[in-house]
Amino acid sequence: MRNQILPENPREYRGFGVVRLITLAFLLIVVARSVIHLFTPDGGAESIAGIDTSVSGGNNIIALFHQWGAIQLLLVGLMLVLFFAYKGFTPLVIFFLALDAPMRALAGMMGKIESSHTPPGEALNWPAFFLLLILFIVSLLKAKSKK
Repeated sequence: MRNQILPENPREYRGFGVVRLITLAFLLIVVARSVIHLFTPDGGAESIAGIDTSVSGGNNIIALFHQWGAIQLLLVGLMLVLFFAYKGFTPLVIFFLALDAPMRALAGMMGKIESSHTPPGEALNWPAFFLLLILFIVSLLKAKSKK
């Protein structure tokens, strides 16, 4: 399995093409999420996540959401470079996309955030994780040669 995650020839992906299309869709969702956090006036804190930013320190909450978006955008940019320049790293990219949900869950256990409703990221965390886990497993399979 190590050779499939870190292949000898990272420019070649021998798996199913649909895996790369679905992975690209996930990457584009991360780009959209990052842009929203970075460029919306409240970073999506109140307008999307339902976090009251009118409290004392509300500007700090918004600033943290903007910084979060900036970091996300840098990381997804790196994943997109890997994805397009080194197709063989597709399973590695999927693996790191899948780790997002358990890492968020761990962060959520360390400090609970109060919001008026369940943020989309929290609601979709685990379904995305299981879809990415399945996608990761499928990405390790080799497609049959058309020769």
